Amino acid sequence: MVDAVELVRRRLLKASAALGSAGIDYAVVGGNAIAAWVATVDRAAVRNTQDVDIMIRRQDLDAASKALEGAGFVHRHARGLDLFLDGPDAGPREAVHLVFAGELVKPGEPASNPDVVPFTDMGAFRVLNLESLVQIKLTAFRDKDRTHLRDLIEVGLVDQSWTDRLPPALAERLQGILDTPDG
Repeated sequence: MVDAVELVRRRLLKASAALGSAGIDYAVVGGNAIAAWVATVDRAAVRNTQDVDIMIRRQDLDAASKALEGAGFVHRHARGLDLFLDGPDAGPREAVHLVFAGELVKPGEPASNPDVVPFTDMGAFRVLNLESLVQIKLTAFRDKDRTHLRDLIEVGLVDQSWTDRLPPALAERLQGILDTPDG
């Protein structure tokens, strides 16, 4: 288990270093970004994740591909996703998944992804700013997204005051989580 967590961490650091060195605006999103934010308040509350999600702008895809492939990742486009496998024998769970700023992840979602800027520098990598990350989680709203939101609420990073800052559809979703903290 410890080795599995460490492999995800190394993948995150390797991809972030490659994109940063190439001068590409990027931000870590998904479970790793939630974990980074939670760790700013309570490291013991951090939840592990199995993959690495990174947001870039679509126009930076070619440059990002070159940077990631130069770091040893192998590009695959599968089921509408751009994946960068962590080596030629890696599977989709051993990959960096790209998410594109300003685009809908799925048709019919209430909001498109925000831009990669502003981000927060966490030292070895950048994460999407908290407000934008919360909006992504409220837009996707899968079970794991709701769990991530509960993690942010539990450590006090998100509270009732956030409903005033969100578009109505997303504020309603957050209110539902605030009203039922145990699911």
